[in-house]
Amino acid sequence: MSIEDPIDTVAAAEATAPAESGSESAKRQQILEGARRVFLRSGFAAASMGEIAREAKVSKGTLYVYFDSKEALFAALIEDSKRETAERLLGLDPTSTDVRAFLTLLANRLIEKLASPSHVAMVRMVIGAAEQFPDLARAFYEAGAGHGRERLAQWFRLQVDAGRLDVPDPDIAAWIFLGMCCHPVMVHVVLAALPMPDAARIEAYADEVVATFLARYAPPSGMSSGT
Repeated sequence: MSIEDPIDTVAAAEATAPAESGSESAKRQQILEGARRVFLRSGFAAASMGEIAREAKVSKGTLYVYFDSKEALFAALIEDSKRETAERLLGLDPTSTDVRAFLTLLANRLIEKLASPSHVAMVRMVIGAAEQFPDLARAFYEAGAGHGRERLAQWFRLQVDAGRLDVPDPDIAAWIFLGMCCHPVMVHVVLAALPMPDAARIEAYADEVVATFLARYAPPSGMSSGT
């Protein structure tokens, strides 16, 4: 659940790491997809490197060339999910002056992402492993909700400086916005195991999130754009 900065930690790491050949990149992705299936099927604690190698259709020797542990594989999956989120949000223009339109599009995409079966399965797995493997849960949080809160708070600060929002504490406001996007989905889909809401329901959620948010944080004189 994040708003990706064009120069984030993933991009920076890729810029300094040795370039992979096309075949190496494909093999790495093949291993990651195998690991994803095993983790989601068996859970992190029960998964083994041997099972992952079989699922990915590679030898254990090849697996260890790319990843030296389950923890390294899981960390790579987190970064892979973060990159996917960046691609989903690529159409969002951080320089947009239409606050309502920006937040509405963001809310729609966040709710859709949060309710997706792959994300729900990942959240359940992380929750199941959190007590035994707290570092993995912390990494998942920092790459997702924590990073998203940071980027959204920065965007709010820009809008405050431009007079388009009246946000006394951007960090709190970011959590409020993300929470309103997250809570209905997490309760219904993750906890109650209900199906993902359809597009019309997601749009209705997003519209209400933005209307509620702007009712609190629009400047007293009204929005300069997008209202």
